[in-house]
Formats: sequence, structure tokens, C-alpha cells
Amino acid sequence: MLDDKSAKSHSFQVDLRGLVDLLSHHLYSSPRVYVRELLQNAVDAVTARRRIDPSAPTAIRIVVDQAGLRIDDPGIGLTEADVHRFLATIGRSSKRDDLEGARREFLGQFGIGLLACFTVAERIQVLTRSATDPEEPGVEWLAASDGTYSVRRLEPGERAEPGTTVRLTPRAGAGRWFAPDLVSGLARDFGSLLPYEVTVEADGRTTRTTDSPPVWDRAYSSAAARRSALMEYGERVLGFTALDVIEFDVELAGVRGAAYVLPQAANPAGSGRHRVYLKGMLLSDVTTGLLPDWAFFVRCVIDTDTLRPTASREGLYEDETLAAVREALGVRVRDWLTGLAAQEPGRLAAFLSVHSLGVKALARHDKDLFRIMLPYLAFETTDGRVTLAEFARKHPVVRVTSTVEEFRQIATIASAQGIGVVNGGYTYESELVSLLPEVVPGVTVEELGTDVVTAALDPVEGAAELAMAGFLATARSTLDPLGCDVILRAFFPASVSALHLDTREARNERTREETAAEADDLWAEILGALKSAEPRAQLVLNHRSPVVRRLAAIRDPALLVSAVEALYGQALLMTHRPLRPVDTALLNRAFDELLGWASQNVTELAEEDGQA
Repeated sequence: MLDDKSAKSHSFQVDLRGLVDLLSHHLYSSPRVYVRELLQNAVDAVTARRRIDPSAPTAIRIVVDQAGLRIDDPGIGLTEADVHRFLATIGRSSKRDDLEGARREFLGQFGIGLLACFTVAERIQVLTRSATDPEEPGVEWLAASDGTYSVRRLEPGERAEPGTTVRLTPRAGAGRWFAPDLVSGLARDFGSLLPYEVTVEADGRTTRTTDSPPVWDRAYSSAAARRSALMEYGERVLGFTALDVIEFDVELAGVRGAAYVLPQAANPAGSGRHRVYLKGMLLSDVTTGLLPDWAFFVRCVIDTDTLRPTASREGLYEDETLAAVREALGVRVRDWLTGLAAQEPGRLAAFLSVHSLGVKALARHDKDLFRIMLPYLAFETTDGRVTLAEFARKHPVVRVTSTVEEFRQIATIASAQGIGVVNGGYTYESELVSLLPEVVPGVTVEELGTDVVTAALDPVEGAAELAMAGFLATARSTLDPLGCDVILRAFFPASVSALHLDTREARNERTREETAAEADDLWAEILGALKSAEPRAQLVLNHRSPVVRRLAAIRDPALLVSAVEALYGQALLMTHRPLRPVDTALLNRAFDELLGWASQNVTELAEEDGQA
């Protein structure tokens, strides 16, 4: 082990080829970012020069030819010392170290931008002259992808004006990244909102790629003209015609832009993907985390000068600033919704016909918004698809199911008996229904239980039930092994022969019994200790059904069992719930036996007719 006196200091060595591989395959999503990095450096250089000379030129020029690509800027330039300090030192940024007080004016925050050009270039040449020291001649920095570079002073006539020229020589296999149309497209995509004019020259044509000021910062003759311009911009940039547009102007958060309401329903599980510019330079067109999760029905285009980018400059760093911006933008979307409700109910109805799920997601955390939206939010109920406000007026006691299957199971019967039930099985809906008593005085909400349904069904007179005692006894003995009781009631509609009522607890108990039956002794004993006293499932036979009354007259015991199993299977199918293997086997057996009985009867009748 070396002691302190024998220890020697060494500097880290950087393998540029390895670093370029890291940049191109892991840090950056695509080599296309080289255009962004060139524009970023040029814009920052121009910004820095205008701080000391507000009248300095600003135009940035990109030239694409057979030799590769050249970008010229009339910015602040570099001295020879700057070249050694910043271009040859990885991780150092002149803007960060020397211009900290004005950092918000600059795009770059990491001293690796120029190296990104090695993802497409074999050689980088920088010709630069500093605007801060007019007496000093210009400097050439020439670097190769193998990690070597040279520096020389320019001759007096080689560069007369301050600024910088960067030339890229394509590397083998990267020629497609220097195609004129692609370079123009990338310059426009990344820099359309930059504050300085950027042009691309190729094949004798000059194309302007900037379109500033942004559409939301321009003056318009009327509010309608402003809205029309914003809508047209959104369609051009995002590729869809929005239902509506919501402007963002959050000065404290340094955010300007707009949110565009999607014309079709969006998946709430999918994160919104937004187009975010940082000081006019595109950060990413698939940025996530900008808005609250509930606002999945909009896509944003914003420009910001406060949010912090990740190292790749292709996403946003999750910090307190982003959290504050997210909350502020969420408030703006909420205010837009409440404004529609108060002033433009027609537009609100059109919006809700597509995006009611997003509003429900927001309303469950915002009682004021829930109260405002009550007359507009529709739910599936036993009265049809109606708003909660309308439903609560007719049903002071609102009952809600926990699953879609439970609602479908009893909807027809409950409606016929005058029981008001809301389907709470869809996303957010049971949570919203539970909030009703807090916003609508006099309304109570209860979870629908099987006892409520059976209590609403008419009892059968003793004599009528006694006449069906044999049928009921067979039905009970047949279904008892399946964990199902049988009762007789009279209800409408008469076309429903039987109703299967079940609870989650009863289903859990059946699962426990089935598992215990197949388990070894130890597990069977453990599961036996978990036996529940919860009510079992019920098959409610309808005394008003002609089918039930005819089946009760069957005297053949085997046929009667098959008839009971068929009624049970039909009632199960009406619940739209997945069948257990034992239930599927029962249905198949009942079908086969009834089909066999019918075939036998047809044969016997045919033989009797033949003998006659």
C-alpha cells in the first residue's frame, strides 16, 4: 500500500472515439441533434455579442455543399485562450463559467455540444475571431474524430469580422445527414422559434427556417383572428385539427404557448407527449410530464426559459420548477373548462362527448369543478345514460355497483322495480358518485347489495309457492354443491326467467372452497380456518315467467335437473361474468341432455304418426 508521500497525481484520459460512441448510441436519440448543437452554439454566440453591442448583426447562415456543411454566425467569437479552454476541454461551457449572471439568455448548459457533431463528421474545423479583443487575430481549431486537434493563428486577411465559422466534413456512411432537404428540415424543426434569422443555402437556393416571433406573441386585429392563427399553427405543427385551443401565458413560470384539445378520445394510461422549446430551440416533440396526468386530452406546444433540460437536451429534468409549472398549466386547463361551462355550454358538450373521461379524472380531486360539471357529466344508469344531476333529482337514494358485470346483471330488473342504480364499474365513476352527498344536499349513496334487489322483488303467495315445492326442492339440491341458494319471487319483466345474484365475498368463498378441495391436508386445514359466513349466491326464479311455471310441471326427475341447470346457466350468462370450469361443464351437460330429450320426443312422435 502506497503512503501519502509516494502517491502521484494523474489526469483522466478521454478516449474521444469512445465518447462519441456514448453520445451517439446512449445520450442522444439520433445523430440529427448535431444540427441542434450547431444552432445552439451560434445563437448563444450572437446573444453574448449583443449583450455588449446591441447593434451587432444576428443572421445565422448554414451552407450545404459537396464538401459537407458550414455554419456562420456573427457572434462573440473566441480568443486563442478560449479555444484551448472551451473547445478542447470536455464538460466546460463558456456561458456557464463566464456568463452565469445572464444564464437564462443562453441555450447551452453542457460543454459537450460541439462533440455531438462527431456523430456525423470525420473532421470539425472552427474559424473564429473574438469580438471582445479586436486586436487579436482569429484562430483555427481543427479536430479529428480520433481525438487529435491543432490550433493556429489566422493570417490578418483570413477573417476580418468577429464571429465563428464551423465546417463539418462527413464521416464515412454519414452522407445522408448532410442532404440539403434534410438539413433544412432539421434546422426548421429545431429552430423555427429562434429569435434570429437562420437560413440554409444549398443548390443555389436560400431557405429561411425561422418563423419568429412565435404565433402566440404576435399582434392580431381581433380575438377571432388570433384563435384562427393559433388553430392553424397547431394543425401545421402537431398534424391534427384540434377541437379547441387553450393559451398558456404563465409569466412567473416563464412559459408561453398553447394546448390543443385532441379531436378523438385519448388513452388515459398514456402520458401526454408535448412539443417543448427552450428559449426558442426545440427540446423535444415527445416531452412527457409537462401537464398533470388527468390532462391527457391535450397536446401542448410551449416555449420556456425556466425549465431545466436533461443532459441530452431531449427531455425535462424532474425538479420543483417543473412541478410548479405542471400545476400552473393544470390550473389553466381547469379554468378553461369552467369557463366553457359558464359561457359556452354548447362547446363544452361537444368536448365532453369526446373527453368526458379526462374531466372525470380531474373532477374527483376538485369538488368545485365536480359541482360545475354535474349537469354535463353523463353516467350509465338504470334510467339510461343521463347526467348525475338529473339522476339524483329522481333518486334521492343513489345505489352504485362496483363492477360493470354487477350492473349488467341487475340493470333490467332494478329498472323494472324502480330502483335507481348507477354503473360504478368504469374508471373514476364510483369515486365521483361517492362525492354526490357533498355537493348535492339530501342525496345519499349506497353500494348496491343483493339484499336490496331481493327486497324489491314481490313475494309469492304461500299457496303458489307450495305448488312449486317439488321443483324448488330439486333446484336447491341441484345447485347447493355450486354454492348457490334458490328462492322464488315475482318480478318484471316476465321474459327474465331467473336472476343470478352474487357478491364479491360469495365469489371469494367459492374460490376458497374449490382450492381447499384440491389442496393437501395442511393447506386444506389452513383454508378451512378462513371459511367465511358471507351469504351465498342466489338464483331467483321468476314466478311471473311462463317458462318457469311450465318447467315446474315436469315430472321426470332427470329432465327436471337438466331444466334447473339450464336456468342457472342462462342466468349466469346474463351476468356477463367469466364462467368457472364447473359452470361451463354444467351448461354443456344441460344443453346435451335437453337436446337428447328433445330428439327422443321428436322420434317418438314421428313413430306414433307413422303407426297412425
